[in-house]
Amino acid sequence: MKIEVGFGEGIQAAEVPEKAIIKILKANPVKNGPKGEAAVKKSLAEPIGAPRLREVVKPGEKIAIITSDITRPLPTWEIMPALLDELYGAGIRKEDITLVFALGSHRPHSEKEKRHLAGERAYCEIRCVDSDPEDFVHMGITEAGTPVDITRIVAEADRRICLGNIEYHYFAGYSGGAKAIMPGVSTPAAIQANHSMMIQEKACAGNLEDNPIRKDLEEAAAMCRVDYIINVILDEHKNIVYSVAGDFIRAHRKGCRFLDSLYQVKIPKRADIVIASQGGAPKDLNLYQTQKALDNAKHAVREGGTIILTGSCREGLGQETFSQWMTEAKRPEDLITRIKKQFRLGGHKAAAIAMVLKKAQISLVSDMEGEFVKTIFMEPYKDLQSAFDAAVKRHGKNAEVIVMPYGGSTLPKVEK
Repeated sequence: MKIEVGFGEGIQAAEVPEKAIIKILKANPVKNGPKGEAAVKKSLAEPIGAPRLREVVKPGEKIAIITSDITRPLPTWEIMPALLDELYGAGIRKEDITLVFALGSHRPHSEKEKRHLAGERAYCEIRCVDSDPEDFVHMGITEAGTPVDITRIVAEADRRICLGNIEYHYFAGYSGGAKAIMPGVSTPAAIQANHSMMIQEKACAGNLEDNPIRKDLEEAAAMCRVDYIINVILDEHKNIVYSVAGDFIRAHRKGCRFLDSLYQVKIPKRADIVIASQGGAPKDLNLYQTQKALDNAKHAVREGGTIILTGSCREGLGQETFSQWMTEAKRPEDLITRIKKQFRLGGHKAAAIAMVLKKAQISLVSDMEGEFVKTIFMEPYKDLQSAFDAAVKRHGKNAEVIVMPYGGSTLPKVEK
């Protein structure tokens, strides 16, 4: 059977015996329902665990809307019109509303980027600013010892509304919900304290209830007092296919359940060999982006198995700190030791790769130089067929295979 997966602007292919394939993982069909802005309007009319937003806010109150920065796929511009109409319907004045772009550890935006993210209407009607990690209010300390230091314009608002998109997150369980607050509008010290727990076993994709990072960031959001969320789920083309609004825990949980119905795929057992791709360009431009498929693939491979990670990575490793950590490490264990001592954005993905390497071999099919790939602890290949043939030689002719053509979107879960 010919297996094809995205690779840059093209594909990589391999002949795989049909009897060897346990499953080819693809997203489940999208349920019928309103899409785009219509889905957002419906969620605001039918909130979860809270009254309608127009019944929560009061005229004269200062409203902070916290949304994602340019590095995230959230289409803020599609959410804002319905949200502004809801606020105006409650008597909130335009001058009392601020849209805050949650930078976390990322760079500030240009005005052009702010206009793009907010959408023309919101950019022209209300104030749009970046969060400022240097101007913050200390609001307490969580049980885990994380300082709740929130950018001032959010901390001093009368009401806080968090926007986000829900997708699987490899150590917070899922994105969305309280993540707009922590790490979104938190300080580097707070992010360091929260994210340093990523090495704990329960800090993994698809896990919420006993995930130490999720527990900590939701405690921080409660201390900051998040009044409302609007979270959306996107399809593989980044279109809104579902929206939830209301209580920052209950609405988020319902959104997570919908995401599971779309992207969580049951597998009968783990495989000897997992072929995983991000689906091609632009998602596999570099290893920093392609890592997302690897982290989901680890849930499908058996102990001692092989993950064949397929991505062009034509721009190399892709992020300065990530590159530095990967190339400075003498062995994978060094990366895990380093993240325990010092969490750094970029370094966290290097540590995540090291955690996968503790469990399985990684064969990388990419456009990167083979000798360089070896220095970052992976086995290099230029084509998928060669990588697959080598994996079969390693595991035997009866090796079983799982294929993940959209590895960054689909989360495998072993059926009980």
